[in-house]
Amino acid sequence: MHRRSFLASLISSGLVPTLWSEVTSAAPPLAEPQPFSVKLLQDRARQSATRAYAPATTALPAALKDLTYDQYRDIRFKPSEALWLDHAPFSVQLFHRGFFYESPVQVFEVANNQARELRYSAALFDFGANAVNAEKFSPTLGFGGLRLHTALNRKGVLDELITFLGASYFRAVGRGMNYGLSARGLAIATGDEKGEEFPRFPEFYLERPTGAHAVMVHAVLDSPSLTGVYSFTIRPGAATIIDVIASLYARRDVDKIGIAPLTSMFYFAANDRATVDDFRPEVHDSDGLMIWNGNGEWIWRPLVNPLRLRMSTFLDRNPRGFGLMQRNRDFNDYQDLEAHYETRPSVWVEPVGEWGEGGVMLVEIPTAEEVNDNIVAFWRPKAPLAAGAEWHGAYRLHWCRELDITANRLASTLSTRVGHGAAKGARKFVVEFAGDTLPKNTDPSINPLVTTSRGEIKNIVTLFNEVTARWRVVFELVPEGDDPIELRCLLTRDDHPLTESWSYQWTE
Repeated sequence: MHRRSFLASLISSGLVPTLWSEVTSAAPPLAEPQPFSVKLLQDRARQSATRAYAPATTALPAALKDLTYDQYRDIRFKPSEALWLDHAPFSVQLFHRGFFYESPVQVFEVANNQARELRYSAALFDFGANAVNAEKFSPTLGFGGLRLHTALNRKGVLDELITFLGASYFRAVGRGMNYGLSARGLAIATGDEKGEEFPRFPEFYLERPTGAHAVMVHAVLDSPSLTGVYSFTIRPGAATIIDVIASLYARRDVDKIGIAPLTSMFYFAANDRATVDDFRPEVHDSDGLMIWNGNGEWIWRPLVNPLRLRMSTFLDRNPRGFGLMQRNRDFNDYQDLEAHYETRPSVWVEPVGEWGEGGVMLVEIPTAEEVNDNIVAFWRPKAPLAAGAEWHGAYRLHWCRELDITANRLASTLSTRVGHGAAKGARKFVVEFAGDTLPKNTDPSINPLVTTSRGEIKNIVTLFNEVTARWRVVFELVPEGDDPIELRCLLTRDDHPLTESWSYQWTE
């Protein structure tokens, strides 16, 4: 699928810190001011949705059009030229156009209800070993994207906080984290056999921050199907919180829309490594989809790297949250001294207000390499967005290690292992749970509830694992037929759940 090569092109900037003492006060040149408000952006987006989509002019100088990955990475923004270095706890650096990032992005600074465009200048960049005559580049060239820095980990050291680069993709980190999965503004027709549509952010408006606790970024969204306006309030910390307010305006009927999409990578883990020959125990940016549905049920779906495209829908009404999570936080889970997957953030989507009927969708795409983002999760409303209609909504993104929501939390699934069973063709599943709702020793009142959509469940055993202080459920599935089989497992006492609902789809 073409989306894999597209997503693989999203480049980590390396999170290289910069000392404040190493830079001098400077900034990109600014154009003349123009009036700014979110309402003005919304009015323009609403009007634009009544007209046919006009693709961005992507013509690039020949020296930039055919850059390789390494050549593009050798073009670096000069830290001394960053916006806001002289008076704010945040600073802004810009990405050059080139490589996969051909479409121009306009960036504006907002202050006193006025917006001034940051004008392109070759003097903002170090072109490294690239043989380019940058002085001939037009001042209307624009940029490829942007990133924000702040003193996230140490006072006086500017760490990369969030990057907006490619279509409507963005990535953020909390304290002590490295980049992992991505969020994006919107997903359209993800996994569709006719191909996915990738809306993009062609304009960004950065409000000059007045304090160290938050910075606000506004973005215009555009695509063949719709237009939109997004406002991001970004609050850095141990967990970085991003409040998102979105307004969408449909050019045409859109029936496969994805709200608050997350995109991640899952290559293999203990539950899915049958064809892998690798010294590392696990390789993934996320190991499961977690859902807190409108009925209050917590669901955990371990991710897999399937043999063929797989799509799952968890029907719901007014979801309380969902996210792609990285639960394994020990270096020994990965043994990777370069990637450090144990430091990748989880991202939890917390809806604001009622989202109505729809479903959390999980798309799992086969991949033969860990460089490909092959996992997508998002909310799909039941009702399509009709041409001329509007959608307004809000949600909060938690970029975190552990989710700081304790209300009604049950014991969690901490491991899933799959192997051959005793009977011919049977598969053995070993699922372990841990949490405050479970006793810390053997308790005969703990009962497993294991169900399957097809086939037969056999040999169910529940044990307290004294080595890990976890509760283990072991069972075998004797499959029936060739279609996917939905499995469910949880621990109960007196018919009351003590754990989240482990949900798993088994396919040959």
